[in-house]
Amino acid sequence: MAGKVTLYVTRHGKTMLNTTERVQGWADSPLTAEGVLVAEQLGRGLADTKFEALYTSDRGRTLETADIVMRHGAFELPVNQLKGLREFGFGKFEGEYNLFMWETVSKMHGFDSVEAFFEVHKHDAPRVMIDAVADMDETGMAENWDIFTERLLQSLDLICSEQTDGNVLVICHGMVINILLSLLDPTRVDGPIENASVTKISYENGKYTVESANDMQYVARGVVKN
Repeated sequence: MAGKVTLYVTRHGKTMLNTTERVQGWADSPLTAEGVLVAEQLGRGLADTKFEALYTSDRGRTLETADIVMRHGAFELPVNQLKGLREFGFGKFEGEYNLFMWETVSKMHGFDSVEAFFEVHKHDAPRVMIDAVADMDETGMAENWDIFTERLLQSLDLICSEQTDGNVLVICHGMVINILLSLLDPTRVDGPIENASVTKISYENGKYTVESANDMQYVARGVVKN
């Protein structure tokens, strides 16, 4: 009989493209020194938690984070890479400045500024942005909302079909986590997902429950005090 699965869903450490405020979806970049440090802190903060399995996306930044977390948490697990846990695919906007992308999306929807766009779309900005990026992408590489959300939910279902009990560590991406929250419990959506934060999602009797979101307590536990 299946029990309760608790997913500890965390965002990778800060990367070079995060630092330079550039769009980073399927594109990848290494962790910065700050990103390595916060991953080390997360690992130490999770050291007392027993995990049955570990899943990441197939992007280097999540794999690098997983390696650091395990080393500093003093545990070792096989790394299950899931393409379905990738960040949203931004198509031609990959590597562009974040502000340029948001300005382009805002203009497409008839707004003079990003601020004006968010005033109107404060509750559905990610969905509007995702579909706008897909519509403007001549390369055909960008995903739309339906494709993106379907693969995220399929990935959760796959993990919970393979792991029927205990704690599972999932290392993925900021927008992935934010969109999962919007799908499972919109009341938990409250701003950007922090690097190395933990969002707990439990699965029991066929139902997902968000237990906590964007929690930095594990990083705080792992801070080495001088």
